[in-house]
Amino acid sequence: MTSYRRLRISGGSYAFTLCLEERGSTLLLDRIDPLRAAWREAFMAFPATLHAVVILPDHLHVVLTEPEGEVHFSHRWQRLKARFSQGIAERAPPRPSLARKREAGIWQRRFWEHALRDGDAVQQAMAYCRHDPVRHGLVRDAADWPYLTLRDGPARAWPSPPGARVAGPRRMGHPAHGPFGPSP
Repeated sequence: MTSYRRLRISGGSYAFTLCLEERGSTLLLDRIDPLRAAWREAFMAFPATLHAVVILPDHLHVVLTEPEGEVHFSHRWQRLKARFSQGIAERAPPRPSLARKREAGIWQRRFWEHALRDGDAVQQAMAYCRHDPVRHGLVRDAADWPYLTLRDGPARAWPSPPGARVAGPRRMGHPAHGPFGPSP
């Protein structure tokens, strides 16, 4: 098994990107309910302070701060990917090489993390999340993207996943909901 070198900083802030195996897919938005459930479970098991979350059709970005004395991002993303994959009933059986590794072939194997050294870096990562739906041509104005939450402005009424710590007041791209779009 490959061992990745990752910078693990207790109480550190990070920006993460998790991508689907099939780039160009719309699975994350098409199956938002299983993603919501997987998110809740992952953050119940491994809490963190969320700063920004943006869900795009085939990938997501998260800016968070790990709790002091803990660094669980690998476990958190493993749990999220596994639970989301398990929550999708109509998926095709994985290739034999993936089945041997207990992978469903929905997510790319890795995730990308970037340690954020200071408050300016956290703000830059949040700005990246804010503008990514515009960069991908999904909306003209980031405020119109329903799957975006930024925790840097006036408070709005979107609950954090149970167990997640909120970093100050929240500002969302859409006033009615957070990064997972309208509730069913």
